[in-house]
Amino acid sequence: MSNLAQTDDIFYTRAGLDRARTESIVADALRGADDGELFLEYAQSEGFSWDDGKLRSASFDTAQGFGLRAVADEATGYAHASTLSEDAIRRAGDTVRAVHSGHAGIYAEPPVGTNRALYASDNPLGLVPFEAKVKLLEQIDGYARSLDPRVKQVSASLAGEWQAVQIVRADGTRVADVRPLVRLNVSVVVGEGDRMETGSYGAGGRTTYERFLEPEVWKSHVDEALRGALVNLSAVDAPAGEMPVVLGPGWCGVMLHEAVGHGLEGDFNRKKTSAFSGLLGQRVAAPGVTVVDDGSLEGLRGSLSVDDEGTPTNCTTLIEDGILVGYMQDRLNARLMGVKPTGNGRRQSFAHMPMPRMTNTVMRSGDKPKEEIIASVKRGLYAVNFGGGQVDIVSGKFVFSASEAYMIEDGKIGAAVKGATLIGNGPDALTKVTMIGNDSCLDPGIGVCGKQGQGVPVGVGQPTMRIDGLTVGGTRAA
Repeated sequence: MSNLAQTDDIFYTRAGLDRARTESIVADALRGADDGELFLEYAQSEGFSWDDGKLRSASFDTAQGFGLRAVADEATGYAHASTLSEDAIRRAGDTVRAVHSGHAGIYAEPPVGTNRALYASDNPLGLVPFEAKVKLLEQIDGYARSLDPRVKQVSASLAGEWQAVQIVRADGTRVADVRPLVRLNVSVVVGEGDRMETGSYGAGGRTTYERFLEPEVWKSHVDEALRGALVNLSAVDAPAGEMPVVLGPGWCGVMLHEAVGHGLEGDFNRKKTSAFSGLLGQRVAAPGVTVVDDGSLEGLRGSLSVDDEGTPTNCTTLIEDGILVGYMQDRLNARLMGVKPTGNGRRQSFAHMPMPRMTNTVMRSGDKPKEEIIASVKRGLYAVNFGGGQVDIVSGKFVFSASEAYMIEDGKIGAAVKGATLIGNGPDALTKVTMIGNDSCLDPGIGVCGKQGQGVPVGVGQPTMRIDGLTVGGTRAA
């Protein structure tokens, strides 16, 4: 069954909406608007949490509703409800019509259609029995504790989601998508003497649970979580000061996402509140730095067959060989900036308006082996994984804490360190990239991006990379 047929069954057959009348209500509500759509959503989600040798929680939730949006110039009218009925949509139409009352706009062309599907539409929640999901978490707990007597605590969680959406435009164009999403997380606490440390690992994507039930897969998650915990158990205090920093591949791209990616979203640049505003065509990074946002990668956490406005996702080049060449755009900001949408219009749910958001943001590979990059550093820091971080979009200033890091001494990886933070400015840091590895990859599927109170799943990635002159905040003098 196609996505359109599947969502027709959900919204018109089961929910009881009449398709022709719904389309007529939307057309009437958006007459005179420049753009807009009806966003219909039905979602199921579940979560399992294991802690201290027990199943601590198991949850299941369903949600449905709609959001109706009308756009006139820069103004947006938005109304939403968790009731799927023609009366509710009609009342929403009365509300959003106010934003374009008396406006003689020409309704925008619909997105170019595509039959591309980047993931299957199977609902992961019903394909695996409840008992098998609980057993998986129990097996993770037992396996982790059997690996090392220093394991004091094991936590594991399993989460799944199935979202069906249909986008209805005033001209009768309809676009549908059915999106699975799963994630497995493992956290291990180890202790020796009076010292306790934690390591964690997670993975996921737009797929079903089956792969994570395979012993070689979930055991590798546990092994990696335990390895990280034991590394932290032996770590010494990180030094402070300015030094070369080598970032590891994959998840370290979260720094690129936060420090650079948000500043390349269309709304911030249209409003000139980004550190990258007005810099198209100019050098903003060192030669060799190429950054793309690619929502069209098959099955990844940040991927979408179409975005939440119905536009197919793309591979959008943002920085090419150090030159700023583009921004991520939704329909509203693209129209106002005179460019094409890039498939980056995203929303958390029917209760939220779409805005420009990242999907999978990746720095392309260079030509240097990781070993050569490490060997080039006389004394510096090798950051393998990050924990939390924050950035100021206007200034580009960022602070990130490294959850796994090592000193580099005379071109060799040395002692593990704890308490290291990286402090800098995103645009400035990009100009200090001196070596780019040949090993670019994406994170294993754990990213969640927040913007204006909305959270959406994303992917991040990069190769091993050397940045000179970053400030490292630590707990002892360098």
